[in-house]
Amino acid sequence: MFNGKSSKRRTARAATVAAVALGCAVATAGSAGAIVNGTAAPQRYPFMASVPVSAPGLDDGVCGASLIDRQWVLTAAHCVDPNLVKPAGTARIGSAERRSGGTVRAIAGTVTHPGYRQGGNAGPNQNDVALIRLDRPVMERPIPIAGRPGDPGTPTRLLGFGTVVDTGDLGGLRFPDRLQQLETRRAGEAECDPGYAGPTRLCTVSLVPRAMACFGDSGGPQLQRGRGGRWELVGVTSGPGVGGHVPCSAGPGLYSSAPAYAEWIRATIRANG
Repeated sequence: MFNGKSSKRRTARAATVAAVALGCAVATAGSAGAIVNGTAAPQRYPFMASVPVSAPGLDDGVCGASLIDRQWVLTAAHCVDPNLVKPAGTARIGSAERRSGGTVRAIAGTVTHPGYRQGGNAGPNQNDVALIRLDRPVMERPIPIAGRPGDPGTPTRLLGFGTVVDTGDLGGLRFPDRLQQLETRRAGEAECDPGYAGPTRLCTVSLVPRAMACFGDSGGPQLQRGRGGRWELVGVTSGPGVGGHVPCSAGPGLYSSAPAYAEWIRATIRANG
C-alpha cells in the first residue's frame, strides 16, 4: 500500500543522499564539496576534467576528474555510484569552462575500486577512487601521478567546478562557469578527526580563511609540484576531514591518495585497454 509519509521520508533521504554524493570536496551535506572562497583559475589545466551528474533534487550537478591517460580519467568512486548519482554520459577534458571548450568524450565504461565503501556521517569514504574510460583518446596531456605525497606542510592546489556558496540546501548551490582553484597544504593526520586520514587518505587544510572544496568538487584533483615545478596528481577530492554537519569552508578536507592507488590504476588500465 502506498504510504504518503514513507514516500516523503524516502524523498527527503534521496535529497540528502544526493547532497552527500555531490559533496564537492566533502561528501556530506554541509561539508566541504565545492571550492568556496577560491579564485577563478587564471590558466588552463589540460588534465582537468568535469563530469556532469544528476541526483534527486539536483539536475545540474558536476563532479571533477583528472586525465591520467589519453583515454582514462580518475575520479571519486561516489561520483559514479549508481545508488547516489547518475552521470550524464560524457566528460569534458581540458577546459577552464564548465559548459564549453576542451574536448568532450562519451563515457565508455567505469571501474570502481573493489574496496569502495560509502562513509557518510559514520566516517570517511573508503577507497573512494574510480576510473572512467573515454570512448576514444584525447589530445590533451595527462597529469602524472606523484611518486609519493609530500610531507605535512607541503603546498598543494585544489581545482574544481563545485559550488561557490557554502550551503547544505541543494536549491542554494551555485556552480561557477569558470574553474576555481584554492591554495592548500598537506596536513598532519591529527588535523583531521581520528580515523579519517591515513596512508590512503590525505588530510588537507586551506591557506585561505573560510575556504575549502565543497559540493561539486568531488573527484577533482589535488596537485603538488614535482621535479622542475611540474604539476603532479597527489589527491582525489573525497569528503570532509571531520564528522558531523560541518560547513565546507570550515575544513579540513579529505583526499584519496593518488600515489596509494597508482598500482591499481595501472593494472586496471592494462586489463581494460
